[in-house]
Amino acid sequence: MYRSHNCGELNATHINKEVTLAGWVQKSRDKGFMIWVDLRDRYGITQLIFDEQRTDKAVFEKAKSLGREFVIQVKGTVIERESKNANMTTGAIEILVSELNILNTALTPPFTIEDETDGGEDIRMKYRYLDIRRNPVKNSLLFRHKVAMEVRKYLSNLDFCEVETPYLIKSTPEGARDFVVPSRMNQGQFYALPQSPQTFKQLLMVGGIDKYFQIVKCFRDEDLRADRQPEFTQIDCEMAFVKQEDILNVFEGLTRHLLKELKGIEVDKFPRITYDYAMKTYGNDKPDIRFEMKFGELNSVAQHKEFGVFNSAELVVGIAAPGCASYTRKEIDALIDWVKRPQVGAAGMVYVKCEEDGTYKSSVDKFYNQNDLANWAKITGAKAGDMIFVLSGPVDKTRSQLSALRMELATRLGLRNPEEFAPLWVIDFPLLEWDEESGRYHAMHHPFTSPKPEDMKLIETDPGKVRANAYDMVLNGNEIGGGSIRIHDKDLQSRMFSLLGFSPEQAEDQFGFLMNAFQFGAPPHGGLAFGLDRLVAILGGQETIRDFIAFPKNNSGRDVMIDAPSVIDESQLKELYIKLDL
Repeated sequence: MYRSHNCGELNATHINKEVTLAGWVQKSRDKGFMIWVDLRDRYGITQLIFDEQRTDKAVFEKAKSLGREFVIQVKGTVIERESKNANMTTGAIEILVSELNILNTALTPPFTIEDETDGGEDIRMKYRYLDIRRNPVKNSLLFRHKVAMEVRKYLSNLDFCEVETPYLIKSTPEGARDFVVPSRMNQGQFYALPQSPQTFKQLLMVGGIDKYFQIVKCFRDEDLRADRQPEFTQIDCEMAFVKQEDILNVFEGLTRHLLKELKGIEVDKFPRITYDYAMKTYGNDKPDIRFEMKFGELNSVAQHKEFGVFNSAELVVGIAAPGCASYTRKEIDALIDWVKRPQVGAAGMVYVKCEEDGTYKSSVDKFYNQNDLANWAKITGAKAGDMIFVLSGPVDKTRSQLSALRMELATRLGLRNPEEFAPLWVIDFPLLEWDEESGRYHAMHHPFTSPKPEDMKLIETDPGKVRANAYDMVLNGNEIGGGSIRIHDKDLQSRMFSLLGFSPEQAEDQFGFLMNAFQFGAPPHGGLAFGLDRLVAILGGQETIRDFIAFPKNNSGRDVMIDAPSVIDESQLKELYIKLDL
């Protein structure tokens, strides 16, 4: 037995008990006649003491050789600690060591294994196995485990059945780029790694597994960012004989359960807003509603006042930033420069200070009087002490720019408290998006999403106005899950493929297996998938997902620890009938 206890559980009740511990040397302090060693494992730290008077001489000499991150086993007696540490669960005791076994030596780590480390991100990713020893990363992984366990508990209690679906599937033309896998036994043919188990979970509904879930790896070959990795994990769910309301209720329940069990927070309200309302009010389809700053459209009160910039704009829109009337000209100019950055792309910005005495001072006083500016304040909801920021231009572009400014202001004003949680549903998305470059419609979600029943008549006459029977769950400005009621009728699915530019032959080649299954009694069904990585990060108070993934990739999609992707041997390429021409 390597250990009788872990390094986080011993306390004053164990005094005089003989124990065996094992772990890593966090640090060692040698005072000549006495040596203290902090021993660490996953559960905590226990202080060891080697005393020249009380410790066997050979053991004492061996303790002098211990270095950081040596793996050791000790036996000894729990004694009361003279200088107690109230910040440690084991701070009232220490172990007077009688036996010491060095299980493995260690090189000096390239960064300190401490909560606040001196290692940069690149070096920590290269030595990720060392980084995992640090409490912030270790605790993030343990938190992820708790989230996954609570998800399984909640869904299993509702009679959901966890079913594994294949990883080697068929490539499909919709969505992001696939990762492809060559087949040695089928010359010139390739598998794809799944972007989602979408068609398989629909087939499970045909198969009568009326409540399915899976915590599953998915893969997309796309550009990366803080909340995106080439391989990611979904909480994938599907239900048969349901309507939209049934699904929203189940997954509101799951979200409430997670917030209560993991954060101790009770959430009563899950507001529901339409896609059109979200875009008009917040400028994006995943609004953060922990704070206000709703958009106020100003065309009716800002145009036709001889200010050409506004008069020629398709949209004039503003937000009221609370308490910002005190901003100096330098601070305002810095914000103007911020919205002019290429990442945002605004040509400029107009501002109005709502003074405490009820008057207004703006950057366009030449064109607008106090009554005009009071109307702006009314529409944007600005109060005394607030600042109104106004952008103008094409509708979609301007809303996107003001949305970016809204989030930046909220960050600067401390309005995005990571321990406050504000979920909502966004519903009634467009079913289709027109793409000018390809000259055809694309599915806004995926081609298996059902139209809203009341819009079915528009499919033939005005498909661009058809709303999807789809829904996204948003938490603190992040889309954490999305889904839809699916098409379960072969004729409607065929019509959908036609709208998306598939020929009958292409549809049959790509999705014939699914449409054939629909002919054998497909029930009405729908589902939802949560992004587990993003959900865990937000619940953990972060927006970057890397620390919640054991072995993440970097921004170039590389695993710098194992140096992947890598070149493969010429003989393997030959066996797979692949010839590289680089």
